[in-house]
Amino acid sequence: MMSRRIFLGGTAVAGVLAATGLLSRGGKADAAEGEFEIVKSEAEWKKQLTPEQYYVLREDGTERAGTSPLNKEKRAGTYHCAACDLALFSSETKYESGTGWPSFYAPLENAVGTSEDRSFFMTRTEVHCHRCGGHLGHVFDDGPPPTGKRYCMNGVAMSFESAGAA
Repeated sequence: MMSRRIFLGGTAVAGVLAATGLLSRGGKADAAEGEFEIVKSEAEWKKQLTPEQYYVLREDGTERAGTSPLNKEKRAGTYHCAACDLALFSSETKYESGTGWPSFYAPLENAVGTSEDRSFFMTRTEVHCHRCGGHLGHVFDDGPPPTGKRYCMNGVAMSFESAGAA
């Protein structure tokens, strides 16, 4: 059974962490409405997206590693935002990072934005869709040439269009 002292102490610690920004998701989640070209209500997004897509794209979630079929996608084509269909990455920049998530060394021009993510007691660079603000994943500085970047994306946040499908 939790004592009042433990409860109040835990609440105080959480308050201090929140005040210092260590519990903040940062970035897009705190952005003012209207910052993105496509803005919808929570209800509209929930109607459009699957529960897993909503969790990742709108609540900054992360899918389990190795669960996305897009991780194994090898065909030529383009990866799009699952929320607004903006073209994000070319298959030409996709590579096998060994992380269990689709990884790319560069996005398409004007496709993504980044912001500071201070969740989980660390600072990372969040990647979001430039048009709708949907959370896609994170970018790291341990990728291959020519950029040295690893855009580690949630597959559920994207759709794939084969080059032959157009």
